[in-house]
Amino acid sequence: MGKAAEPPGGGDIEPIDLKTALEERYLAYALSTIMGRALPDVRDGLKPVHRRIVHAMRILRLDPGDAYKKCARIVGDVMGKFHPHGDAAIYDAMVRLAQDFSVRYPLIDGQGNFGNVDGDSAAAMRYTEARMTDVATLLLRGITEDAVDFRPTYNEEDEEPVVLPGAFPNLLANGSSGIAVGMATSIPPHNAAELCDAALKLIEEPEATTDQLLRFVQGPDFPTGGVVIDSQAQIREAYETGRGGFRVRARWEKEDVGRGNYVVVVTEIPYQVQKSRLIEKIAELLQARKLPLLADIRDESAEDVRIVLEPKSRAVDPELLMESLFRLTDFESRIPLNLNVLSGGKVPKVMSLKEVLAEWLAHQRDVLQRRTRYRLGQIDKRLEIVSGYLVVFLNVDEVIRIIREEDEPKKELMATFDLTDNQAEAILNMRLRSLRKLEEFELRREYDALTAEKAEKEALLGSSDRQWAKVAEEVREVRETFSKKTKLGRRRTRFADAPSHNLDDIAVALIEKEPVTVVLSQKGFLRGMKGHLADFSAFTFKEGDALKLAFHAMTTDKLIFLSTGGRAFTLAADRLPGGRGQGEPIRLAVEMEDEHDIATGFVADSERQRLMVSTDGTGFVASEADMLSGTRKGKQLVNVSGKARLGHAVTVSGGDTVAIVGENRKLLVFPLSQVPQMARGKGVRLQRYKDGGVSDVKVFKLAEGLSWTDSAGRAFLRQEAELLEWRGDRAQAGRLVPKGFPKNNKFVG
Repeated sequence: MGKAAEPPGGGDIEPIDLKTALEERYLAYALSTIMGRALPDVRDGLKPVHRRIVHAMRILRLDPGDAYKKCARIVGDVMGKFHPHGDAAIYDAMVRLAQDFSVRYPLIDGQGNFGNVDGDSAAAMRYTEARMTDVATLLLRGITEDAVDFRPTYNEEDEEPVVLPGAFPNLLANGSSGIAVGMATSIPPHNAAELCDAALKLIEEPEATTDQLLRFVQGPDFPTGGVVIDSQAQIREAYETGRGGFRVRARWEKEDVGRGNYVVVVTEIPYQVQKSRLIEKIAELLQARKLPLLADIRDESAEDVRIVLEPKSRAVDPELLMESLFRLTDFESRIPLNLNVLSGGKVPKVMSLKEVLAEWLAHQRDVLQRRTRYRLGQIDKRLEIVSGYLVVFLNVDEVIRIIREEDEPKKELMATFDLTDNQAEAILNMRLRSLRKLEEFELRREYDALTAEKAEKEALLGSSDRQWAKVAEEVREVRETFSKKTKLGRRRTRFADAPSHNLDDIAVALIEKEPVTVVLSQKGFLRGMKGHLADFSAFTFKEGDALKLAFHAMTTDKLIFLSTGGRAFTLAADRLPGGRGQGEPIRLAVEMEDEHDIATGFVADSERQRLMVSTDGTGFVASEADMLSGTRKGKQLVNVSGKARLGHAVTVSGGDTVAIVGENRKLLVFPLSQVPQMARGKGVRLQRYKDGGVSDVKVFKLAEGLSWTDSAGRAFLRQEAELLEWRGDRAQAGRLVPKGFPKNNKFVG
């Protein structure tokens, strides 16, 4: 290939490595996003767009007591002078600063439709008006007194503040959120009075720990209220590291509606949750039958939030109803905490609560020093002029003569009375009416007051202790302005312990309670038939298959299946395959070894006990609570070895005596107390055999006698006295069964 042709007109061609060029440009973009868009400054808690909005409103003189101006006018000024971005972005930021449900302490007092908690957007900027609030004026306090640096705007036609004086702890009080490149910030709102108390503690004791500060700062304080349910340890960890989160729940109360019925009324929802979307989601869950405890939901909100929840019946526990809603809906929300802010306006850094407050206080001290120096400069200028005026009053006739007769009175005045240029200019510009006798006294009083103020300001600049005392005084003023006794300052978010409800109770509450018949075939096909079916003989199976076991349950029940290998598997009754077909193999739901099969199955009852018996005649008593497990592998309950298998699991249910029959047709009756209770194991020998194993076992009350039925359905009963020859101790061989005992060696023929 030939050399590439140079462009006409000459010019130098500079080869640049593409990788390097892309890296440089992307880094520049990333930095501009971090510094100029997404992260707030720790000192005033504002991002550039918010700072520019407040600054533009100051220039337009939109103070709290003044008239409102159209938002379109404000947005136009911000966009034209300071913020070279779209008007929609500026107006959106402005709207949020005015929403009392989005911002804890609004910076803008809006007039018109600024949106609502349902998620409706604000009216167009041409219809709305705004002015600043007292919070915004606090952030600007001292801005005309050289409190902060200014820099040229994007087109260098004007100047804008690098940071606001920020006499209000805005970063934590109003919070912030933003996503930059490679980093993000998320700061929930807090109570300003609590922040001021913590800041005062930090001034008094700079080495104060996070624990000491948290005595004042309880946690977030959301504009929409709610209840934080995190533990103190979790809250402390979040503020210590600057990273964490808060679980916030809706605030609710039970309201009686007469005749024993009640409704649940939700009065506060979590921060930044749209009420209309929340209600839509709950309605969808209701239609999908995923909230079986809830009958209906209504939104009766006016200015305050009022969501009414109707339970299915008066028997429904309201706490359980709310727990089911907290698990599935935004009635519970997690608000993240990521205190990633610009330290000193330049360095992105994740800070702790103490570091944020310390930087804010350091900024307040810096602002105080700058304002004091500015005031000293003003005093010096005024003292210079007042000194010149006093010369006039001491030599009024001579001064008048010089002004009337001299060709260059300014130079003559300066030479005669040793005046500065400023003093001479001020005297020449003086009005004749100022030469009154009274004015001299006023000037002397002003001179003395300015001299005293100058000494005070110089003493302030020369003493660190005085500076901190002055900062503390200003912080106290803010605390009083936003005290918890005021409507705006009162704490809205409360704290409560995490729920004590059992997770199983909540899981059950989320299932619609319906009767079901559990059917398992000989070949292991499992299904759940709707309703409690009485005629088990009507069930159909695949060719060559037949019924193994069937029992009634409710969809909220847990089912236990015991394998011949001694493992216990737990299945949820609401998760069974439907009853329209022949079911599905139970081996799809549990991990069971090929050589093992299902021995029995039943509805779990944690209060109930069962006698577990292996085919070799060993056994023990186990609680059904110990059989429950949460995995497909189940739980090993009975240890079997050799050819032995788990044969029986009969309920104890108040019985006191065991009757066991061997395949050799020998019956042994012995006290249940001789059988140990175990969580798992092999157990003890119940009956001794030369050949064969267990045929059947039963637990009964000796005082009521031992009963059985033969194949013809006839019932037999042997009273306690009649069982004397079969009674003995466990591990004995027993004696041949009584006359009339079924030929299949079972207690039910």
